[in-house]
Amino acid sequence: MLNGKKVVVVMPAYNAAATLERTCSEVPRDIVDEILLVDDCSRDNTVEEARTLGLRCFCHEKNWGYGRNQKTCYSEALKLGADVVIMVHPDYQYTPKIIPAMANLVASGEYDACIASRILGGTALQGGMPLYKYVANRFLTLAQNIMINAKLSEYHTGYRAFSREVLETLPLWENSDDFVFDNQMLAQTVYFGFRIGEVSCPTKYFEEASSINFSRSVTYGLGVLKTSMEFRLQKWGLASYPYFDKKGRGLLSPTPPYYTDKSPDVPQ
Repeated sequence: MLNGKKVVVVMPAYNAAATLERTCSEVPRDIVDEILLVDDCSRDNTVEEARTLGLRCFCHEKNWGYGRNQKTCYSEALKLGADVVIMVHPDYQYTPKIIPAMANLVASGEYDACIASRILGGTALQGGMPLYKYVANRFLTLAQNIMINAKLSEYHTGYRAFSREVLETLPLWENSDDFVFDNQMLAQTVYFGFRIGEVSCPTKYFEEASSINFSRSVTYGLGVLKTSMEFRLQKWGLASYPYFDKKGRGLLSPTPPYYTDKSPDVPQ
């Protein structure tokens, strides 16, 4: 609990067995009430490792994608009664040690969402971020800030915190099941008038850390530009997109079953 708010950490996982324990060991359990992992049909023993660590875990019936994984994460966190939900990748690329700072920005009511920026501290390249990714990050962030009239230092970090109100309001089921989900979600957060705070976060690139390849990075980059353009067209009233529509499907909308509960306290 933090400021009387229940804090839940969610981890969208895929082949994260090698780094899961190290990541969980840095989660500050004095303020984090639950850790919830969703496995996107990994090929390693991520689920077994999660159960050993006592994590609440859910398994997709097939590899649905990173965006769908987050939809499951946030849906289950809301069912647990979370007031603040923080997404941490279990590949140890981002340190969980700054969870208190992120959680406090949201739990205090000063912000509705918070992102951990790799750019604010100026150490992204020293942390091993490939040069082409850094350049693309800077270009896409500049373009998106102009197109959606925001001032974030980056939109591409996978380390975020959201209030319950944000998660219940955004029509997240209208978003992509792929990597561009992240960007669509931040664009939605801006579109619906929620306040986004930022904290500086070091990052680490190493062999076990997940990272999309060049071709998928290009696809993601094009998706970011498309999202920004659709945001602007919707604002101008020239087009209408379901993921910017208040009546779009959200996390509380009914969905067919596509995953199972593999938590340690659930009979298998």
